[in-house]
Amino acid sequence: MVALQLAEEGWEVTAVDEKEEALSRLGENWRGGFVLGHGMDVDVLREAGIEDADAVVVSTNGDNTNLVVAQVAMKRFDNQCVVVRVLDPARADFYATLGLRTISPTKTAISELLDAARACEVRPREPVAT
Repeated sequence: MVALQLAEEGWEVTAVDEKEEALSRLGENWRGGFVLGHGMDVDVLREAGIEDADAVVVSTNGDNTNLVVAQVAMKRFDNQCVVVRVLDPARADFYATLGLRTISPTKTAISELLDAARACEVRPREPVAT
């Protein structure tokens, strides 16, 4: 998980999730913060420390939620490093032009699939007898 990796690298991390079970996914050794609530709630973002955050990473299950929270972080809280997961490659490209650092797993997967297919050693086909 992103939160675990950043915390391991020495970042001070606070995770926000609507479900308390998410805390257990971080593991019993989690030393970062955890705020129970929805990321579209400005009070929840404040409790998580968004006003002093060096970076904000937004990665929920929905593009719409991710994009709204990312724009709030960038515009309302003037965060200069907002990284947002966007599944739709076209929307990822569009919002990148607005200053968000978009990551599109779909776009990455397409690129990896194309690279893997292109790396295949293709043998010439034998003519088919008719």
